[in-house]
Amino acid sequence: MPRIPAHTLDTAPRGSKDLAATMEKRMGKLLNIHAGMAHSPVVIAAYNGISQAIAAHGTFDARTKEAIALAVGNQNDCDYCQGAHTLSGRKAGLSEEQIIAIRAGEVDFDPKLAAITEVAREAAARTGNVSEPVWQAALDAGWTDEELAEAFAHIAANLFTNYFNHYAGTELDVPAAPPLNS
Repeated sequence: MPRIPAHTLDTAPRGSKDLAATMEKRMGKLLNIHAGMAHSPVVIAAYNGISQAIAAHGTFDARTKEAIALAVGNQNDCDYCQGAHTLSGRKAGLSEEQIIAIRAGEVDFDPKLAAITEVAREAAARTGNVSEPVWQAALDAGWTDEELAEAFAHIAANLFTNYFNHYAGTELDVPAAPPLNS
């Protein structure tokens, strides 16, 4: 049950309406995560700020961004983000099997993607700490220092949404992600 109400464009506080409308237009509907963030203008503005910074300055392709989101969402057990990023991962060209592999931390189809998702997974699990072997494996796989620095922005954006969903009790309004094989 949600702790924070999900707004419509009509019920959102004045300071949130414009950003909520922008998110509704971008997504085709006002997702419950954005509708909940709209309850507080500072929350929706903070999310929008990091999203806009990534859009304006980020260099990762959609497939890499979605893989990071899936890895972080799985690490944080965020059902909402795993469902949402399963949808957007498909749009970015990831197959169902690849999405499940990324979520499970078993990326055997792309060594470079495996390395960056392991960095993301470890950073999410260890309060930002990434072991030297995992960091070096990413460098060895072809990621640059600049790209590994950029990865932090993607990890942080996904931590923000994962934690918000847990904090707010966001109700799922996207299809649930398929279960992982145990």
